[in-house]
Amino acid sequence: MKHLTDEDTVMKKMKLTFAYRHNLVLNPQQSNNLLSDFPRFKDVKGLIEQDFVLMFGEDVSGKLLERWPTTFKKKIIKECRKLPSISEVEELLLAADPLEDGTEVDFDSGWDSDLASILLLLHLIPPTAQGRKRPGKVAASQAEKHLVVFKKSGTSVQEHLDAIRTSTQPYLLAVGPKKSELHQFFIVLDQNAIPCRSTSSLGAFDELFKAHFVFGTLYNSMLHNMFVFIQTTVYNIDVGKVKESPRVAEIRARLLR
Repeated sequence: MKHLTDEDTVMKKMKLTFAYRHNLVLNPQQSNNLLSDFPRFKDVKGLIEQDFVLMFGEDVSGKLLERWPTTFKKKIIKECRKLPSISEVEELLLAADPLEDGTEVDFDSGWDSDLASILLLLHLIPPTAQGRKRPGKVAASQAEKHLVVFKKSGTSVQEHLDAIRTSTQPYLLAVGPKKSELHQFFIVLDQNAIPCRSTSSLGAFDELFKAHFVFGTLYNSMLHNMFVFIQTTVYNIDVGKVKESPRVAEIRARLLR
């Protein structure tokens, strides 16, 4: 399959090998070899989505893109306005919810609106204490670096990969002239960059979440609570089967009432 150039043919052949690949994913000792066994993930966009649909169906697969703008985004912003005022939260609120009068806010450090709202969820559902005296506010800002990394257009993606020294859980590499104008995304898994099909931050985050299931990886410990919320509350996957923190259950009750 390495020598095929027609992406439709690759998609069809990958669909035919899904059952074999899924069995590899279910075996922790073999799932680490998935990208070397199936390297087309690294150059054919849409393969993550295809495998996820085969696992859960199209209805489940579409839930984030369908429900985030209509059900979750505004409510998360509203809840975050009740959090203690710290600079990181204020900047994310400013980016997620532009001024109502239409005035443009331009600051180089601000993410685009959808990604800012996702990062606000990290402050609303912060990592659990891991030996830190103040786990909530401090860890939420630290956790952001494990979710998304920004690279300015024109910088080398390969140099970023070459600099990775330890095995990592998947995260987004976002490329653009500035954080508020992103146009390309990659899912970085160890020293591999898997191109996202979507050019929007929400679509790229959707692919990042799905990559955990497609490649059989655990959630990063600092992002665990947030991803469990996304899994059970947004996608409705394994509801009642996954162990949730009290904070996840509390925020779900608030946002869905």
